[in-house]
Amino acid sequence: MKPESESPPVVAFYCASFLKPEMLHIYRQITALRRVRPFVIAQKRENAEKFPFDEIDIVGKPVTHFLRRFWLRQVRNRPWQISKGELHSLLEILERENAQLLHIFFGHIAVHLRPLIRAWPKPNVASFHGADVLVDMDKPAYRHATKQMLDSVTRVFVRSASLERAVIELGCDEGKIDIVRTGIPLQEYPFRERQFPENGEWRFLQASRLVQKKGLATTLHTFTDFLQHYPRATLTIAGEGPMLTELQELRRKLKIDDHVALPGFVTPKRLRDLYYASHIFLHPSETGSDGNQEGIPNSMLEAMATGLPVFATDHGGIPEAIENGVSGILVSERDHEALSKALLQSVKDRELLARLARSGAKAVAGKFDQQQQIQRLEQIYLDMLGRSS
Repeated sequence: MKPESESPPVVAFYCASFLKPEMLHIYRQITALRRVRPFVIAQKRENAEKFPFDEIDIVGKPVTHFLRRFWLRQVRNRPWQISKGELHSLLEILERENAQLLHIFFGHIAVHLRPLIRAWPKPNVASFHGADVLVDMDKPAYRHATKQMLDSVTRVFVRSASLERAVIELGCDEGKIDIVRTGIPLQEYPFRERQFPENGEWRFLQASRLVQKKGLATTLHTFTDFLQHYPRATLTIAGEGPMLTELQELRRKLKIDDHVALPGFVTPKRLRDLYYASHIFLHPSETGSDGNQEGIPNSMLEAMATGLPVFATDHGGIPEAIENGVSGILVSERDHEALSKALLQSVKDRELLARLARSGAKAVAGKFDQQQQIQRLEQIYLDMLGRSS
């Protein structure tokens, strides 16, 4: 048996639900680790057939959980936190697995785990991925609890510089923040030159959760304008979420039912096929009515890697991936007229689209290659543990 100093250190990952369909990036990150041994703690297991992983321990919620949560959230207007019994169970698991470091997904979940963060003597990380920066931040008690959590954790990971700024605004010490970008497995999304249509049958694609910040209404209005000039064009919006009915109604109101497909959730393989079958990728993200913003959309990065020209918005972390006019096109949020104008001009310039595609793929390879990002992540873990590489 190897001495502990020679064995890969165990990193425990806390993820309340392992995993929802939109959490593919977390699965990629955990399963790509080689210099540390990952172990997952979750409250429930979802989509096990899509996300196979053996090193996992399920810690169910105690029978009093929902009562306590209701009392704290609805009556006292405070964030709930784990009970003494849950704390004991989690510490027992961490001890049993000989965990050396704890990484908590996501920021708002780490708020609930404050007792664990305070009680566990070893290094820990809370990572923010987008919406979790702003969950309930309009409530003083939640903002205060988030500041407590940020003061207690060893390190804080964010996916973009825009999220870094948001976390600093919440009171986080800038010196404990690391930007750890989403990694795209480039070997799964090889670049291919697109042949753009001569007959007007342009195929547009957006892939995202069906939520407000994805700018889906802007997408439909933009596409409606485009159809006036290219009536044989089609649009696919792949994904599931609470806006499905609203989008179906807007599609009918705009009289574009026959041109817009809403297939719901699609598998990674099916989505990859859609990337290669499409000509242009749309992602006009916007700030939600609750202040919710994007980090850097994973589907956008995948599309860029495959060689799809991307038309998006100057929002959140998107400008960290796209230089306007070079590796994609950016317009202002909620401005479907500007987006329509940009599309109509660009489809007349095939060389421009080809340059955007090549530069977009190059940008993803340079800043978002999964192998490079995982190596950097592992080095941060090892440095936190005082181990050499």
